[in-house]
Amino acid sequence: MKERVKEALDKVRPSLQADGGDVELVEVTEDGIVRVRLQGRCAGCPMSMMTLKNGIERFLKEEIPEVKAVEQA
Repeated sequence: MKERVKEALDKVRPSLQADGGDVELVEVTEDGIVRVRLQGRCAGCPMSMMTLKNGIERFLKEEIPEVKAVEQA
């Protein structure tokens, strides 16, 4: 599943990079929790949790139904 998550994050990455940010995959647990680290402008942005939950998490759940949640590492 980790490879599928990496591929899905590569689809999200361009929109984050357009705003000066990025996302790094830290781990994928056996129970479907994806841990990521927001980087660049995203790391200190007050909207980062919204980006994480409404953007990245929603997209990953659509692409990979086994994903249960996305958390910041």
